[in-house]
Amino acid sequence: MTDLPLPERIHRADREIVVTWAADHVSKYPARSLRLACQCATCKDEFTGRELLDPGAVPEDIRAEVVSLVGNYAIKIRWSDGHDTGIYTYEYLLTLCPCERCQGQKRP
Repeated sequence: MTDLPLPERIHRADREIVVTWAADHVSKYPARSLRLACQCATCKDEFTGRELLDPGAVPEDIRAEVVSLVGNYAIKIRWSDGHDTGIYTYEYLLTLCPCERCQGQKRP
């Protein structure tokens, strides 16, 4: 089992969620991209993995209204469109990390 890093800080900005994993690793997740990546049963079929969320239904200017910790492994976000059932594990957030370092590791 690999130990995943725990965030040092998580905060909301205007249209992004910023996760500081370490001094040299800061992830800035655009709010809309993170909302579209929700994996709750309302947004993604839990048996087939088929996307249920219509991207056109998510406003371009969506914001995170509240970000809450879930145990020591995830965050829960209440979005400005009223959605609040998704849980974003730290492991999942790392797979979505848009920073240059993480994106470079994903290249073949």
